[in-house]
Amino acid sequence: MQREQGWVNLLSRRLEQNELNYQVVNTSVSGETTGGGLVRLPKALELHQPDLVVLELGGNDGLRGYPISSIHKNLLEMTRLVQESQAKILLVGMVLPPNYGKRYTRAFENLFKEIAVEREVRILPFLLEGIATPEELIQRDGIHPKPEAQSLILDDIWPHIQALLAEKD
Repeated sequence: MQREQGWVNLLSRRLEQNELNYQVVNTSVSGETTGGGLVRLPKALELHQPDLVVLELGGNDGLRGYPISSIHKNLLEMTRLVQESQAKILLVGMVLPPNYGKRYTRAFENLFKEIAVEREVRILPFLLEGIATPEELIQRDGIHPKPEAQSLILDDIWPHIQALLAEKD
């Protein structure tokens, strides 16, 4: 999938259409883990000084079976850094395929909710319908959404972004 097809690019267009004067900066890196995100985040916050950060990380950690405690610690630290920068934050939860076992997948999915409560940040529990997303919207890897799903992802995220931006005004 081309970067231009993704929901982040679609978000930029929607902001323009709604005459909201915000610049969208996509600092995502394919295959990124929370550890890598935590290393890169301070510089990104300093460089871009965002009003809002959409934190959508952790899926690759879960797919690699990283310890829940490590993922939790990294995401908790990232939310702290964002809050200290005075930016609003939207934490996007992740789900894992069921073959990771009930105990791990439940703990993984719950960690996002726990962080949202602990840090008092807005959360979108998961994009699309999580594991119930129709197969025709998922790439052959069984994990990543196709270009056709990107506008649906934006539709899931948009109300949260609107609400957070309204809080900034």
